Amino acid sequence: MIGTRPLRILVVDDDPAMVGAITALVGTEGHQVITAYDGLTAVKRFREERPDLVLLDLAMPGPDGFTVIGQLRASGNVPVLVVSGESAEAAKVKALGIGADDYLVKPFGKQELLARIAAVMRRVDLAGTSRGSGDGAQGLLTAGSLTLEPARHEARVGAIALGLTPTEFRLLEALVRAGGDLVPHHRLARAGWPAEPDPDLLWLKPHLARLRSKLEAVAGPRIVAVRSVGYRIEADERA
Repeated sequence: MIGTRPLRILVVDDDPAMVGAITALVGTEGHQVITAYDGLTAVKRFREERPDLVLLDLAMPGPDGFTVIGQLRASGNVPVLVVSGESAEAAKVKALGIGADDYLVKPFGKQELLARIAAVMRRVDLAGTSRGSGDGAQGLLTAGSLTLEPARHEARVGAIALGLTPTEFRLLEALVRAGGDLVPHHRLARAGWPAEPDPDLLWLKPHLARLRSKLEAVAGPRIVAVRSVGYRIEADERA
């Protein structure tokens, strides 16, 4: 059995049979399910229920899944696992770029679904491990005016808190720990998706684009791409 702590999961799909199947599968692990069958209801239930995880289809009435991801991201950093019949690479890259944490293609098996859920939540929990432990490796990290506190999963530019997803935080932490040195694509991908044995390098670009925009919005350090090699962080001068 592939388990995780009991979760409140929002399942969004316009197919009642699929919602029922997913509910039955995750119910075997003790998870509680909240349902929605269209985009508007999904956002409403998300704001009312504050689930631990969202399982989201892309094709549905009203706002589609891509739009819903954007609205969920504007409301918080709850993990989003896309569960879609769309297997095209472009859809995966777009969903991940907007802010999805993982992407599962239908049809899928019970064990794969549970493994994906466990992996996504493990990334979230890893960000919160050793909270307040005082471990030196978990101490403050800085790059110019940017301060990271891994033990609390907190990032700030000056006094401004950054709302980062778990994946964005791990990518930023890897760049800051490198102290301005180049971080190769493969090493950065492994830092961003530690539970994946072979993370797709295509996932890096959309997530780093979102991370860059958040830093730029508060005049923080720059993330610099070195074509075909990797990325590095360039500290600002406000420290």
